[in-house]
This record gives sequence, structure tokens and C-alpha cells, in this order.
Amino acid sequence: MTDHFIFAHILHRFLGRVRQHQSLSPQQASSCQNILNCHTQKLGGLDYVCDDCSQHYPRYHSCRHRHCPQCQQTAGEQWMEKRLQDVLPIPYFHLVFTLPHTLNGWAQLHPEEIYAMLFRCAWQTLKDYSEHNRQLQGKLGMTAVLHTWGQALDQHIHLHCLIPGGAINEANGFTQSRRDYLYPNRALAKRFRGKMVSALRQAWREGRLHRITQSESVDSILDALMQKDWVIHTKPHLNKPDCVVRYLARYTYRTAISLSRILDVDATHVCFRWKDYRDNQQKIMRLPGEEFVRRFLLHILPKGLMRIRHYGYLANRVRVKQLEKIRHCLAEEATQEPSQTPDPLQPYQPQPYQEQPAEVPQLCPHCKTGHLILRGIIPSEKERRRWQIASI
Repeated sequence: MTDHFIFAHILHRFLGRVRQHQSLSPQQASSCQNILNCHTQKLGGLDYVCDDCSQHYPRYHSCRHRHCPQCQQTAGEQWMEKRLQDVLPIPYFHLVFTLPHTLNGWAQLHPEEIYAMLFRCAWQTLKDYSEHNRQLQGKLGMTAVLHTWGQALDQHIHLHCLIPGGAINEANGFTQSRRDYLYPNRALAKRFRGKMVSALRQAWREGRLHRITQSESVDSILDALMQKDWVIHTKPHLNKPDCVVRYLARYTYRTAISLSRILDVDATHVCFRWKDYRDNQQKIMRLPGEEFVRRFLLHILPKGLMRIRHYGYLANRVRVKQLEKIRHCLAEEATQEPSQTPDPLQPYQPQPYQEQPAEVPQLCPHCKTGHLILRGIIPSEKERRRWQIASI
């Protein structure tokens, strides 16, 4: 469906029925209200009028909420433009750390603790391995993005990690990876499993997982997890610097479902497209509207939880200086050994500034001859209420 407001229609139709069977957390209630208000008069906007037929066309503001499928595409594009300056002219590796579904219930009870452990253990796994690996030894950099959903909107907690293929060594130089993979997957998975289970066991003993009611089964669940093979999925490494950021931008500001995947909504069901990775086939799923909304609510993160984090030499407080040092090392290496660097990757070069042409006024959709001009500002509901109080 091409209706920009289709997700708000789904919430308006089915959210009340969901509330009859479960209570919403403050974050879930706030997120749903923001989505319902998105691009409506409640948020205010701009009033355009045709200079020929005088027809009015209000354009209301977006909510800009991080869980709103209606306005996250623009946020992703803005983030991509900022990150282009940080890309290094070397290959990048994409790793996905996945939590076993056995821990889904615990994540619903203690999302802040579980998600923080996932970030911390994934980075510690790579950091520890890089300190002892002969092929690529030193300080790594990593950008990690948390996703909690699968294609069918079920709970599938995983971490997308984008890692430059190089490390800062002890001599303050920069060592590039010569392989088409970062580190052996099996070794990483075993180390990650050990760190995550150890962190969960410690958190339980310290009382940080106090909402888990079946206390007698905690140790047995963790013991069973140690006997399972955990999965770290490695995707093909990326070579072109500009493609690296565009690739990551697809993951950073993505919500649980995009509007383009929603195919149909009726009085009782929602129909959407999903990809079954077991056979790599696109399929159609038809869910009751209440179940669709219930699954969506699973993926609303706690307030203040950062789902995009940077580590190592890409950490916010050191990134500018460290990237400048790494680019200097790469330039020196290319100068000293040009013959040993076949087809060197070119760093991203920003385009020189060009004066933008004046914006052409949009044609009026009603009369097709006049143009839309800005007439004024539409105040939001909060502003109107403030004015009413001030006038009393």
C-alpha cells in the first residue's frame, strides 16, 4: 500500500482491542500516541495556499519518533550524510551477534539489562580476540546497531556490527586485514557465548534480574545455553567507502516494519510481505490486527536506551583524532609501497559546494495552473493550549 498514514490507521483500529487484554508500558503508550499524532494537526505545520484558486493545503509536521515507520527514512538519510566523513578507504566487515530465543522472555522483563549486556559482551569478544590474534592485532573500531525483530515481527534480538578491516597496533601504526573475513566465526561464537552467559549469571546473583519469577530454573537455563551452539553471522565484506555508509544506514534507523511491506488492512487483519531466510523466498503473512500490534509493541525500546553505539577508535570522544591518525598512516603506506597495494580504495571526497537553484513552487493539485505559496504557520495543539492559558 502507498498510504503514508497506513500505520496510524492500524493503531487507530486495533490498539484499543490490544489494551483490553494487556496494559502498555509508558514507553509503549507514548510511542503509539506519537505515531497517531504524526503528520496531523496536533503537531502543527505549515499552511500553503494556491495563488490562483486559493485552495489551502496544510502540511503537518512529523513526530520524528524513533519507532515511527512514517518518518524514520528521512532520519536515516541525514545520519548517512554525517557519517560519510568518517569512512576509511579500507574494506569493512559486517558481523551479526544473535541472542538465543530462550532469552526472549528475560529481555521482555529486563530490556535495559539484557540489551546493555549484548552490546558490552559483543564488543568485549572482539576486543579480547583482537588483543591476541596475530593476523590482526591491536585496537579495533566498531559501530553497533541493535535490532529486536525478525521479518515476521517476532522477537529476534541481534546486533549488527560494522567493523573497519584494520587495527591500531602497539607502535601507533595501522595494520590492515589481509583476509576476506575478520576472525574465525566458531571461535568468536564460543567466546561470546561464555561472556554473555557469565554476565547473565552475575546479574542474576546481584539481583539485577529480579523480575524473573522462576528462580529455581535460572541456573539450569544458563547451563543449557552453554551446551548450545550460538550464532555469529558474517556477511560479505564491503569495499566501496560510500557503499559502507549507505549499507549501514539501512540498519541504523530502521523500524520493526517499513510501510512498503504492508500490503492490505481490513476490519480484522493486516497483510504484509516478509522474507523467509530458510529458503530466501518472499512470502505473504496475514495476521489478526491485535496480534500485529502486539508484535510491534515488543520492539519499542526503553526510554533513553541508545540503540546505536560506537566503540574503539570510532568512539565519539576519540573518533576525530583517531581517524585523522589512521588516514595519515594509510597515506604513508600508500606512498612507501605503491606496488604492493593493488587498486587502492579512494577515500570519500565531499563534492564542492554548488549554489542550489531557487526552489520552484509546486503546482496546485486542484487547478493545475496556480502555484502553492506559504501563507502561514499552523500552531500545534500544545501551542494553542498555551495561548489559551495565557489569555485567561
